[in-house]
Amino acid sequence: MMKRLVAALGIAAAAAMAPAQAQEPVRIGLIGPFSGPFADYGKQIEGGMKAWLKQNGDTYAGRKIEILVRDTTGPAPEVAKRLAQELVVRDKVDFLAGFGLTPEALAVAPVATQAKTPMVIMNAATSVITTRSPYAVRFSMTLPQNSAPMGTWAIKNGIKRVYTLVADYGPGIDSETWFSKFFKDAGGEIIDSVRVPLKNPEFAPFIQRIKDAKPEAVFVFLPPGEHTIAFMKGFQERGLKEAGIKVIATGDLTDDHLLDSMGDPVLGIITTFHYSVAHDSPENKAFLKAFAEANPSGGRPNFMAVGGYDGMRAITEVVKSLNGKLDADKAMELFKQMKFESPRGPISIDPATRDIVQNIYARKVERRDGHLYNVEFDKFPNFKDPAK
Repeated sequence: MMKRLVAALGIAAAAAMAPAQAQEPVRIGLIGPFSGPFADYGKQIEGGMKAWLKQNGDTYAGRKIEILVRDTTGPAPEVAKRLAQELVVRDKVDFLAGFGLTPEALAVAPVATQAKTPMVIMNAATSVITTRSPYAVRFSMTLPQNSAPMGTWAIKNGIKRVYTLVADYGPGIDSETWFSKFFKDAGGEIIDSVRVPLKNPEFAPFIQRIKDAKPEAVFVFLPPGEHTIAFMKGFQERGLKEAGIKVIATGDLTDDHLLDSMGDPVLGIITTFHYSVAHDSPENKAFLKAFAEANPSGGRPNFMAVGGYDGMRAITEVVKSLNGKLDADKAMELFKQMKFESPRGPISIDPATRDIVQNIYARKVERRDGHLYNVEFDKFPNFKDPAK
């Protein structure tokens, strides 16, 4: 009788333990700058992740999603690497995610490889990142993907002599290289180029040099924030628009989150990019609603928020497909097959490169209902990273 009671108690204990095990959270280590000059990058990415969970729930296959936020104060690659090591060793995260800045993503890639932990890139845009780890997959964009179409668009619209100005780090060099290649291959001339420091650039001498060179346009890549605001202020103050010099750029220059604060100097600027708040689709309307509800003081979302939103969706799809039993290699195979309708339009992952394939849009800054928007007027459909 006693043996039967003990056995029954053992069965009951095992049954009681099963739900507890099923409820072990899926831990996501979110690495990015949440303070310092690039603080908005981390906040936008996290805001997008929260928007997906607000809209679709935070529990999948019986496992609750838990986001562990780690601030690099970046750009700080050494800090990013240390935080990633702590997350995989101490916190035993199932996924690494975020990565607002290329130097930080590159520093973490070897950690993801060694730990066999999927690394979901939600912003960092230098083309080479996904080649640095078989566990890296990108749901944001690459700079070649956004800048190459501008080279094509410029020639088709009568711009033949261009000066380029980019930030002197991976994304800037990528954007300069691939804009210039497509532009020159179509018959354009790069009359000169300048790369400005990533930290504390002084734009005045560079802008004066551009004015003196008298190009038809200046092609610009700068990381959104202080850089883009300072450049456009200098462009206006030194009268380049009045001198007949156009600005063409990737959409980083006219970041949705900052656009209203940049004011009239950005009106009419043409950019090529993968997302605009003004994108007209049911999916984007639903995203904007969910973002506002999940981030009541977050302001207008931008492309980084969409990267966070889509990356979070992809993670939850993997958790569901694996029925909560996570395996890094199986997860990566599922990521390679991803294809869905994003707030930006249709996206998929190229299984050969683990990079995103998406529409790139030509947009013009216009004022509507008292606010500035990047209004899409043309597109380059299903555009892959041309650097791969």
